[in-house]
Amino acid sequence: MTATLDLADIQGHVLRAYARFGYPTGRYVFLNVTEAAAARRFLTEILPHLTTAVCWGEGKNEMAPPDLAVNLALPRASLMGFSPEFAEGMKARQDILGDDGVSAPEHWDPVWRDHLTRRDKDVHIAVLLHARMPAPSANTPEAIALAFRLSQQGLDKGLRWLRQLISSTGDGVTILGGHRGPDGELLDYQDVQTVLENGIPTAKEHFGYTDGIGDPVIAGVPYDADRVAGRGKQMENGQWEPLAPGEFIFGHLDEAQEYPPAPLPRLLARNGTYMVYRKLHENVASFDAFLEREAAKAYPFEGGKELLAAKFVGRWRDNGAPLVSAPDPAAKKAFDQRFAAASAQEQDRMLSDFTYDQDMSGARCPFSGHIRRINPRASLEMGHQAGDVPGSFSRMTGAFDTPGALANRRRLMRRGLPYGEVRDRSRNDGNHGIIIMLLNADIARQFEFVQQQWVNYGNDFHAGNDKEIILGNHSADTRFASKAVLQVEPTSEQVPYLLGSIPRLVETRGGEYFFIPGMTALRMIARGIIDPT
Repeated sequence: MTATLDLADIQGHVLRAYARFGYPTGRYVFLNVTEAAAARRFLTEILPHLTTAVCWGEGKNEMAPPDLAVNLALPRASLMGFSPEFAEGMKARQDILGDDGVSAPEHWDPVWRDHLTRRDKDVHIAVLLHARMPAPSANTPEAIALAFRLSQQGLDKGLRWLRQLISSTGDGVTILGGHRGPDGELLDYQDVQTVLENGIPTAKEHFGYTDGIGDPVIAGVPYDADRVAGRGKQMENGQWEPLAPGEFIFGHLDEAQEYPPAPLPRLLARNGTYMVYRKLHENVASFDAFLEREAAKAYPFEGGKELLAAKFVGRWRDNGAPLVSAPDPAAKKAFDQRFAAASAQEQDRMLSDFTYDQDMSGARCPFSGHIRRINPRASLEMGHQAGDVPGSFSRMTGAFDTPGALANRRRLMRRGLPYGEVRDRSRNDGNHGIIIMLLNADIARQFEFVQQQWVNYGNDFHAGNDKEIILGNHSADTRFASKAVLQVEPTSEQVPYLLGSIPRLVETRGGEYFFIPGMTALRMIARGIIDPT
């Protein structure tokens, strides 16, 4: 599919995962508005500073990357006429999302717990700041750590600028506090940054997994043209093609060759998208204890604890090698040797370009593994055919135009970074987790479906009510303890391994549904041409 996108009208946050482009730190600020005129003044002042999706470089129609990337989003409290789930908001959808028990809204950070309870506590505008890390003066740990500190300093400078801009617009726009920080401190912003190892930024999250590998690629994005393999849609001929832009951006055709439902007037929605913002706390102590407990049970597959950890997600923790390509320690060793000798572009391909065609029974990447649940590729088109080994699945062909048709309409663009620092891995109560921002054109069809049917339920994977291992809302009630089956090759003499009593590894600490408008829409709102309320 060919597509032309107006990159100058799309906010940069939509098409760029900033960390991949050298922005390892961020700060998210949420504003309350009491006067519409003040909000329009604020929008008018901040508009020239917003970062768009235009190409970065020194060529024609390119611009230098900014030291501070600035983007803006609006929640339901500021908008009317949008989809029902957006209008209801994340709190009201807690039963669909599985935000129960410790993840229920009454346990969220105050800024999100109090949102929509009082007019002066409502979030009306989100400002997303990301600071660029300058090139290190040398390829040494000291120089890299210094460059990272300069990124942090740039973020501090950016927040001072934002405060001054808000102040200059007069009364009527204020920063909301209530984000939990270190030692129980409440902050008026959400800090995020890449996880550090010895002061050096990494691609890890707090459970130790290499993260951020499989983000979707859509047609019309020049700087993603060489990243389609494994991130686009799987075709019958074994090739990959970019996904249709309309799966994520309003005003463009989607995979059904239709325009996604959007609010009117069309200029308000065009080149905008929905953003699902969620603050997820990671229970590192529970994760480590669960991993050690299950590994100590004489885990029947050679490879021990690290292979078991890889089964939870579908990738090895150290470098993100997919289990489909490296299913056991011997294969992982060979993969690592090829990986070390490969170019950066080839390394990227090795991590993303794979299918489940030869693993339809889930012996390599389990049906409850994270990456299989979030993006099943073509593996949902499974069935048992005459002549198949008993207990096995194979891919059924001919039912759809493309092998991954059942998954292509559920894809999610992911943005965000980890937050906090793990000071003591023996405790769950620290301030550490991840901010995920999921972009999609249809919250119900994409995010909510994936969360309800694939993360917290397993029927589409022939896994009954087994939840996804990492993100599932596993019950603390022993009567309803979660389990997951780690399958084996149907032709082997081994028996499947049963993970029992899975603890809740991730807790929701807040969030909301937002709309990221295009630049034209923001200008129209700022000038009062459109009143989105």
